[in-house]
Amino acid sequence: MITTVLDPAGARPMYLQLYRFIRSEIESGRLPSHEKLPSRRKLAAHLKVSLATVGTAYAQLAAEGYVRAEPKRGYYVQPFAAHAFAGGRPAPPAASRKRRDPSKRPEFDFQTNVVDTNLFPYAIWARLARKTLSEGGEELLNAADPQGDPALRGEIARYLHDFRGINAHPEQVVVGAGSEYLLGLLIQILGRRKIYAMEDPGYPKNRRIYMGNDAEIIPVPLDGQGLSDSELRKTEAEIVHITPSHQFPLGMVMPVSRRISLLQWAREREGRYVLEDDYDSEFRFVGRPIPALQGLDPEKVIYTNSFTRSLAPSLRISYLVLPASLLEIYREKYLFYSCPVPNFEQNTLFRFMSQGYFESHLNRMRNAYKERRDQLVAAVMNSRLGGSVDVIGSDAGLHLLFRVNNGMNEKQLVSSAGAAGVRVYGAGEFSAGRAVNCPESTVVIGYSGFPAQNIAPAVERLERAWTG
Repeated sequence: MITTVLDPAGARPMYLQLYRFIRSEIESGRLPSHEKLPSRRKLAAHLKVSLATVGTAYAQLAAEGYVRAEPKRGYYVQPFAAHAFAGGRPAPPAASRKRRDPSKRPEFDFQTNVVDTNLFPYAIWARLARKTLSEGGEELLNAADPQGDPALRGEIARYLHDFRGINAHPEQVVVGAGSEYLLGLLIQILGRRKIYAMEDPGYPKNRRIYMGNDAEIIPVPLDGQGLSDSELRKTEAEIVHITPSHQFPLGMVMPVSRRISLLQWAREREGRYVLEDDYDSEFRFVGRPIPALQGLDPEKVIYTNSFTRSLAPSLRISYLVLPASLLEIYREKYLFYSCPVPNFEQNTLFRFMSQGYFESHLNRMRNAYKERRDQLVAAVMNSRLGGSVDVIGSDAGLHLLFRVNNGMNEKQLVSSAGAAGVRVYGAGEFSAGRAVNCPESTVVIGYSGFPAQNIAPAVERLERAWTG
């Protein structure tokens, strides 16, 4: 519907005001070619003007060739009009123009933040969603519990106990729309004046979230076991943010001895906490699953995870498990925050988990990703790259690293691969600039969203780029 404000007391007649407005919409492209204009009666009722006003404006537009009148059908924008004017459609904002041109995207991209959506259980999810709609009633339309649906929180607590060794009451679980939202909330609970230690190299988005909340962050280098506890002790940090199940991006699994050392650090001073980011923990391919750090000390560990990797990125459901002391602060000061996840999605996920589909889905994904990982590693090892590439971090998670011993540095590896149409990511790209122990000549390879049929041709491109 065309909407504008017409001034009855204006210097120009209202039909002329309307004519000029519609002409401007056509010239700018906001009314595209072949768009049907509202009927005279509907537009007159919408704008609260007479039929004569609309009819006269339409007649003038038709006379000048901006629209055409079709008997018994109405008025339509002429096909040439939307692009035939010097002004044309307004240029997009500068921020939009900075987005990557789709035509310049590499043919093969080993990005780390995607999953294989073909593995999503569409049929099961659709059936449960329909059941949620048919049985949910008006509860689905009401505001969600600020902390998240109690039934879903209970199911998350059960899953964490059974599969991650976490002892948490459903009341300790806070559901939110994505890890970004929950990390921002957690910074408010803990306090922006706290000093936060982060793995370096580490996940860049988390670093940006801390900075966006004006929190002070200290990058702490890694050693062979993960974040260095000796380097941490040299800082004034009060919170340490780690990915112990599969460090991002270097891929190591933190051993129990280092976990205990970090817990000891947290216990030495009141107000210290370990933030355990358990992303990718569902995907361990070698050996038995390692229980979460939270199970060793529920009062000193804040646990967070998401369904982004295990289900789909668009399912923006993540969760925190808060220690009792922080839960009290949250409920006292921040319970007024509405839960940003709709009841419909929460209830559907609850059904998916409580009926056993989630565990079955994880098993299917683990098998599929393990097969894809094996296919990728075999393709590299059986190529001319096999003698010069060390594969690191393949025991768990959905990415691995290639350390390439061909005389090229990281920048050269990334650049030459890009020239061959393959996007890989240098390990140093994930550093805050102080990663003294970041491996040299090493690239990060995400494979979870990489089509299996593209592995062989992509490796052939890398072979040519890195061996000549």
